[in-house]
Amino acid sequence: MSEDIVLKTEDLTKHYGGVHALEGADFEMRKGEHVAIMGDNGAGKSTFVRQITGVEQRTRGKVWLYGDEVQFDGPLDAREAGIETVFQTLALADDLDVPDNLFLGREKTYADWLGPFRLLDYKAMRQATIDGLNRTAVKIPNIRNTIRNMSGGQRQCVAIARTATFHSKLTIMDEPTAALGVQETAQVENIIRTLKDEGEPLILISHNMRQVLDLVDRIVVFRRGRIVANLKKEETDGQDIVAYITGAKTGEEYMEHAL
Repeated sequence: MSEDIVLKTEDLTKHYGGVHALEGADFEMRKGEHVAIMGDNGAGKSTFVRQITGVEQRTRGKVWLYGDEVQFDGPLDAREAGIETVFQTLALADDLDVPDNLFLGREKTYADWLGPFRLLDYKAMRQATIDGLNRTAVKIPNIRNTIRNMSGGQRQCVAIARTATFHSKLTIMDEPTAALGVQETAQVENIIRTLKDEGEPLILISHNMRQVLDLVDRIVVFRRGRIVANLKKEETDGQDIVAYITGAKTGEEYMEHAL
């Protein structure tokens, strides 16, 4: 396997009883690459991500991360391996502030123990939070505010800043701007561009054609649980992508080549 391959899947498959939500997905992405995953609702996009990140256990298939075969028991295992995911649900704790959310489950502590306890290093977590927000150009007026008191755009930016703070090996964003307004969407897209400039690989799941063609290097199209197209951005356009999504183009040639 090439040393510059970040993520590879082979025959990745997920069945829910008689429902074949994902079937034989062969996928590769390289260092620094930004790849969009597109498809209609129920096409298998989110199912694909759930198998990679350990949210669900795959029916069959293999996954490699930076050349090492991996099988995660859950999303925490995936995060510890370097995969940071922004799910549609955001997975933020409403009653905690920004630093507590960014470091939830991986809190910084002082080196000295206090009996059976360790003291949290709030100063270090606040500074790392500020650094992470600055790195992604996220504007949060007061990081001590609880998530509950923030706008939808601010919440989304906090979730994305969490991925950037820890310099992940791979970032996955599932519809990061679906519920945002124009200004908030622009802020999230600027964060994605920043990650691109810094050479961090990213998978973007999106229905937004303009966004995809602006932000990524390559588009992978899912339909009825299968990958039907693997398109370089400069060699395709919106009409071509929609044709694969709707089935006007079947993707048979691609699937035969993949097999």
